[in-house]
Formats: sequence, C-alpha cells, structure tokens
Amino acid sequence: MEATLKIVLIVVISYLLGAFPSAVVISKKFFGFDIRQKGSGNMGSTNAFRVLGWKWGIIVQLLDILKGVLAVAVVATLLGSGIDLGNRTWFEDLTLIKMLAGVAAVAGHIWSMFVGFRGGKGINTAAGMLIAIAPIDVAIAVGIFIIAVIFSGYISLGSISAAFAFPSSMFLRYNIFHVDIPGYQIMIYFAVAISLILIYAHRSNIVRLIKGNESRFAKLHLIKCKSNQAKSS
Repeated sequence: MEATLKIVLIVVISYLLGAFPSAVVISKKFFGFDIRQKGSGNMGSTNAFRVLGWKWGIIVQLLDILKGVLAVAVVATLLGSGIDLGNRTWFEDLTLIKMLAGVAAVAGHIWSMFVGFRGGKGINTAAGMLIAIAPIDVAIAVGIFIIAVIFSGYISLGSISAAFAFPSSMFLRYNIFHVDIPGYQIMIYFAVAISLILIYAHRSNIVRLIKGNESRFAKLHLIKCKSNQAKSS
C-alpha cells in the first residue's frame, strides 16, 4: 500500500508541475494579457516567441523543459527510492517510475487544470523528461528538429519530426547497431506512447501543414529548396 501511495503521489505532483502554465503566468504578470488570446492561442513556447519576443520565449521554453526535468530527476528519484514493482532489476523499476512521472508532467502541460485543461503541445516538457531518461536519443531528435526547421521554417513540423525520431532512434540503435540500452524493452514502448501523445497534440498543426496555411518562422527558414524559391518568384 505504501508503494501504491508513493506512486500516486509521484504522478499527482508531476502532473501539477507540468500543469503550471508558464507562458500564461508570464504574459499576465509582465504584459497584462493572456497569451492564449494572442497569436495561435496556444500557451507553448512557439507562441511565446511569436507574441512575447525571443527573450521571453526562451524563458518560457526553459521553464517548460524544467518541468519535465524536475518531474523525472527530482520527484520520481526522491519519492521513488525503494519502491519495488516486481521487475527483474532495480533499474527497470526506477526507469518505469521515471516514465510515469514524465508522462504525468507532459499530460499536465497538455491538459492543464489551471487553464481549463487546454494547455500547450507538450514538446518542451517531454524534452525535459526525456533528457533525464534517454539523453542520446533526445540529442538525435533535437538534431532532426533543427534540420526540419531550417529546411521548412515550421516549428510544428520540426516538433512532429522529433516526435517520430525519438523512438526510431532508440529502435535503430538497439536493434540495428546493437547498442546496449538499459531497460530498452520498457523504454521503447514508452517512447512510442509519448511520441503518439505529442503527435496527437499537434493534430491541428498537421491539418494546417497539409492545407498549406501553417504559420512559418521566416527567420528560421535558413535553407530554401529550389522548388520553393521558384514558386515564390
């Protein structure tokens, strides 16, 4: 019973951490308006960059990443110490507890109780969580994100690409290149699940990308294909 109560506490605290609406609080306190009434209407860092400027956008992004890091590296690690879930190794127990905390934090950001259960897309909070769990695969996903953005100018496309890249990287590293990834049998399912959640959160962006009316960050569109240049000319 004690272990169950601890796990419930970990999930609840992690959810509350993730649910903290960084962009909404900053926009109201320092700008006098709710960021959800400006730009795309989203409380994520992309809209914060667009509406509040790059300095405040970076602050929002770092805060959202920190939520995921704290949920995994602090809440799960401290409260999860000594919990035995009956797995074969302690590492798998700890990894599973961290995953639960991380998913709760991401869910909190996407469905925040503080803003009517309509939050952000969850990419930054997921990145913070995954940095604490699988840093190499996160680094690869970030690289894919950067490549997608500089070739397209679409933050949403970069985020969706990174969501696909994370479990793909883990799968390829373990099964093709035979890299030893502790807890892989659990982590791969977790990686797929969290990626599906993030892609689902971007469903409206996917529709706009298909229709061709998604907002583009022109300054980040550093490499333009010849076909796109021909169309614009």
